[in-house]
Amino acid sequence: MVESSTILALEHEMSVLVRRLRRRIAERARLVHPDLSPVGYSMLMALHDAGPQRASALVDLFGIDKGAVSRQVQLLIELGMIERKPDLADGRAQILTISELGRERLDAVAAARRVELTEKLGGWSDADLGDFVAMLARYNASAAAAAEADAG
Repeated sequence: MVESSTILALEHEMSVLVRRLRRRIAERARLVHPDLSPVGYSMLMALHDAGPQRASALVDLFGIDKGAVSRQVQLLIELGMIERKPDLADGRAQILTISELGRERLDAVAAARRVELTEKLGGWSDADLGDFVAMLARYNASAAAAAEADAG
């Protein structure tokens, strides 16, 4: 059984991490485009990482209402970061896909992010970093399984 002091320490460290990540996501969004919000940046990342999707998939992924997704999608289109194309499988639906400009901007931010991570973690051994990655992956898998159990 996990000690309550360990859980309290975990809560604290995760809170610090979340605050830091929110700040960094906002900064990265502005690097992609000065008018891009953190949520818009996250949606752009989702399209970059997972490929073309319907807006409804973004609603499910981010757990926000259709109106909020629609506003972010419209802004991303206006900024030239994504494109809306007909869904060949269902003529009534549309697929969102990242544009070449969106891909270029995200790739540039990702390259800078990797340099930053390399500098921040330069004092870590490969073994320590590998352990951290494995534990983070394990946590994410546990969180995903718990979310599925809650939903299903």
